[in-house]
Amino acid sequence: MTSLTSLTLKAALDGLADKSFSSEELTQAHVAAVAAAKPLNAFVLETPEKALEMAKASDARRARGEAGALDGAPLGIKDLFCTEGVRSTACSNILGNFVPTYESTVTANLWRDGAVMLGKLNLDEFAMGSSNETSAFGPVTNPWRAEGSNAKLTPGGSSGGSAAAVAADICLGATATDTGGSIRQPAAFTGTVGIKPTYGRCSRWGVVAFASSLDQAGPIAKTVEDAAILLKSMSGHDPKDSTSLDIETPDFPSFVGKSVKGLRIGIPKEYRVDGMPPEIEKLWEQGIAWLREAGCEIVEVSLPHTKYALPAYYIVAPAEASSNLARYDGMRYGLRVDGGNLTETYENTRAAGFGAEVKRRILIGTYVLSAGYYDAYYVKALKVRRRIADDFDQAFQKVDALLTPTAPSAAFALGENADDPVAMYLNDIFTVTVNLAGLPGMSIPAGVDANGLPLGLQLIGKALDEGTLFSLGGAIEKAADFKAKPARWW
Repeated sequence: MTSLTSLTLKAALDGLADKSFSSEELTQAHVAAVAAAKPLNAFVLETPEKALEMAKASDARRARGEAGALDGAPLGIKDLFCTEGVRSTACSNILGNFVPTYESTVTANLWRDGAVMLGKLNLDEFAMGSSNETSAFGPVTNPWRAEGSNAKLTPGGSSGGSAAAVAADICLGATATDTGGSIRQPAAFTGTVGIKPTYGRCSRWGVVAFASSLDQAGPIAKTVEDAAILLKSMSGHDPKDSTSLDIETPDFPSFVGKSVKGLRIGIPKEYRVDGMPPEIEKLWEQGIAWLREAGCEIVEVSLPHTKYALPAYYIVAPAEASSNLARYDGMRYGLRVDGGNLTETYENTRAAGFGAEVKRRILIGTYVLSAGYYDAYYVKALKVRRRIADDFDQAFQKVDALLTPTAPSAAFALGENADDPVAMYLNDIFTVTVNLAGLPGMSIPAGVDANGLPLGLQLIGKALDEGTLFSLGGAIEKAADFKAKPARWW
């Protein structure tokens, strides 16, 4: 049965359709794989009974000729998505054993299309982190290891559990979220495909909020086509989310394999940062060559405000987080630590419930929103954000998409940057601009470094033009022919 877990989502759906195996068999294989992969710490809650129940229901639907687009496919769900009747914690102690009485719109869409839930996946607490080390359930370990080393590596963050689970073949695909790179950076670190769609493409309803103007759900998958299949199901207008876009969802899988001849690809000169590892530079040049060979025209473009993106992001995101996380006060749900009066109860609950990184960001956010600093920091950051969006608008008058590296390095060791928040924040240097501008971005595995660790290339598209990214991503995937897999050690 282990061969069933090595299938891509598309191959698994084809196998289910031609009755090569049942959803129950496919799910049983994945349940066993999840149980065997405990050393990765990718799942914080396994739901094997629920998975097998959903699989049996899927087999019954297929027998009646009523199969949906994802019918019978076992997926992992990032523990930021609320799942009805199943504990949802955002990997924070403050939510304790919170069991929602409702379903997030994104997961409801997946269940509507017949997907099967294997359980809830680990993440940085409230999605705040770039290495999955801030989780209340402990860090996730990347299934990849550097050649000749047993050092535990980060899978990236915040969607580290999602990326590690897909890379380790313990689920066919996973939901994830991206506020400043939390889909794309883990995808790059684990040799998987991740796409952050246009802001508003996927509903945020039922997803635990970090920074509401930046958060966006998307999939992490084994291939570009698998990501397209998942995104099609995850997307759609939702009247319960005021930022959800009331537009038709394109047939994303139909764009994979389309010719990219004649497309103009921008190379932003500001992304050639000082100290970039030669391997990242070389991979970027290789990506440019692949797209040129596929018939694309390469154009250098300028995004002059890129250098201000990280500071602007680390003002806007914590400001929104400090507001969003004010609701965790021990009064209505989750952890409650009593005190001598109401204020003490608030203080004790939040002190015990939030981890160090979340406290740091709440404090930063509260500071930049406080009287006397609001104009100097928050308002200025919003103006910079507008300029960054304008840079992209001007670039997209000349080109159809942009090509950049996804991350400034391969996966680093767990604990390596834990004591240096600024070094950790620099992992988002190539990704945060996309969130600030609300654009779609995709990471595709494109090679390995000298230690055999995966490296990713990032494509950035025009708003609502995920289709072009899937076509270009397919072209890079075909040229790169990335077949490397982590050697199983767990």
